[in-house]
Amino acid sequence: MSVETTPRTSSAPVPHRWRNLFTLTGSTAIDSTEQSAISTIFPTIASALGLNSGHLGIMTAAGKIASAPAGPAWTWLAARTSRKFVLVTTSLAGGAFGVAAGFSHEFWMLLVLNTLMAASLVGGSPVANAFIMDCFEDRRRGQAMSVLYGFAAAIGSFTGPLLGLFTQLDDGWRIGLFTMGVIAITAGLAQWVLIRDPGIGASEPELGDLDQTKRGAERADLTSILSLFRVPTFSIMMVSRMLSGHLLITVFGVTFLVDERGFDNATASLVLVPFGLGYLAGIFGGGALLARLDDVLPHRGRVWYIQAAQVLFAVAALIGTQSEATSIWYYATFWALMGACQGMNPPVNRPIISSVISPHQRGQAMAIFITVFETLAWAAFSLGAGQLAEVLSIEGVFFWVLGVLMIVNALVLGLLHRTYPRDCVRMVGLLNAQRDRAMQRRANTGVDD
Repeated sequence: MSVETTPRTSSAPVPHRWRNLFTLTGSTAIDSTEQSAISTIFPTIASALGLNSGHLGIMTAAGKIASAPAGPAWTWLAARTSRKFVLVTTSLAGGAFGVAAGFSHEFWMLLVLNTLMAASLVGGSPVANAFIMDCFEDRRRGQAMSVLYGFAAAIGSFTGPLLGLFTQLDDGWRIGLFTMGVIAITAGLAQWVLIRDPGIGASEPELGDLDQTKRGAERADLTSILSLFRVPTFSIMMVSRMLSGHLLITVFGVTFLVDERGFDNATASLVLVPFGLGYLAGIFGGGALLARLDDVLPHRGRVWYIQAAQVLFAVAALIGTQSEATSIWYYATFWALMGACQGMNPPVNRPIISSVISPHQRGQAMAIFITVFETLAWAAFSLGAGQLAEVLSIEGVFFWVLGVLMIVNALVLGLLHRTYPRDCVRMVGLLNAQRDRAMQRRANTGVDD
């Protein structure tokens, strides 16, 4: 029997991929909004419980520190049970802790419940990212990420101001937390009913037509995790994540406008709308642009793109946060620009990682990227900025973190021009070798997969 040795360059679309994507988009939006709810309404919480910006930094850092080991742990559980089980469970648990946080009567109770909520919800993100990568081929992944994070941001941009409206009521922050918790629980139930797992490697042209048993299972052991760092592109992306200072704007942005620019909480929250709309424009525009760049500048186009996103964000942040104005719409303009530049990242960073990592390791790769390195960056920036703000002011912190550090990040990403094309070629070779082995076994046994 002849053995197929010609590399495959395309595969049939994965069934249910759009339903999976839109279901996960809704749940991601809800989970993300619940995680950011504390930051959005913190000035009111601070007034009710006698807190300051340092407490916000501690709460954000604690949630992120707890999320670092929780992300890989949830991903490990997904490999041992099922990805659908983990997606549903994280939403249900996160919603329950969110509701409980609304009953807090002192800082330590709020801190513990917010940390547990963060550790629960974080598990859904890396699993969902790996799940979607198995639903869409490499060329379509930027667009899929645009849908996932774009619509999630659009939903979040409107729920943020709605949460701000709760602050005008007596104990309105409690009602806001109750509401978000219940919605997260509902999202978990929707995932249980609607999503269908296509299996590991379903979207890869080299593996998609093979039976799931021939594609292999997800790897989730320590040796597999450590091997990820032997891929130069992956290591560079992890360093870049630790330098991603733009994460800080979503933590301290509203508090900055209240404490240092004199707006009330509800008015300051209005900038979340243009920020979200800018994010939406950046993420959808970026997804479309990347598809063209992949044709014109294969591999290298993605690198130029991600570098530009960091530089443009730094410019918008320096102008928008280092000058004073009396109109909230002045700040709204620059929040929109920062949102657009930040939105340019998800369509490119996830596909970059996915194209150099085996489908069997993507779950752990996403867990390391999103819940370890991103989480540690959030924790370091939030805790450090919260303390430094007491000395330098939030404006001073923004200058160094949102401006200077983002320029440094762009320079570090320039190393990808050397490593990324080489790592992409290596991964295609590995997938073709896996396919050849599977086809050889088929020829030897005479049994079709």
